[in-house]
Amino acid sequence: MANINGSFGLRPIAKMGQNSNSTGVSGYTQYEIANGLTDKIYQGQPVIPLATGYIGVTANAAGGTVGLLGAFMGCEYVSSTTGKPTWSNTWPGSGADSNSPVKAFVADDPAQLFLIATDATWTSKATARAAVFANANFSTCITGSDTTGMSLGRLAISTIATTNSLNLRVMGWATDPSNEDFAAAGVGAIVRVNNHFNSPNGSAAGGTASTVGI
Repeated sequence: MANINGSFGLRPIAKMGQNSNSTGVSGYTQYEIANGLTDKIYQGQPVIPLATGYIGVTANAAGGTVGLLGAFMGCEYVSSTTGKPTWSNTWPGSGADSNSPVKAFVADDPAQLFLIATDATWTSKATARAAVFANANFSTCITGSDTTGMSLGRLAISTIATTNSLNLRVMGWATDPSNEDFAAAGVGAIVRVNNHFNSPNGSAAGGTASTVGI
């Protein structure tokens, strides 16, 4: 039976090691989005730190290499139309009062484990097992649904390799009865972010994240 899993980007589910864990995260870290940023950011989309002190997507900076900061979970801003606080799982790219900050919430722990859907079949459970501890990239992660507000990011099965410059490390797969057909696309992979900005070897925020796999 085909899997029913849809695209949702990076969904926090657990932590590695002895980190405290509450429904996948121990609270999100608050950052800010520049009020004039016109790029949409969807829930579950990876974001990067910018040299300006804001967060953004990979198209928002130039030069150098920056590790991914984590997954965007939502934002809070004052509506320029109603003058009231607005909470959203998407930054729509406009609509915020220019005199108020746009608060962004990010799952940014380097030890964070995420669930992400796959873009193609694993072929078999044995193939999926062989991919554990290998690395992979996104098939896409810069688009999302304006209906659900969620990222359309998936893991690209074809990119799985030992190359340590790839964005994601495969740690396992979800044991979900509704999504356990390894011969069909969608079986969720459990991953962590490689070269995380907040890890000891994270890159400085003077440039942009590598766009390979983004």
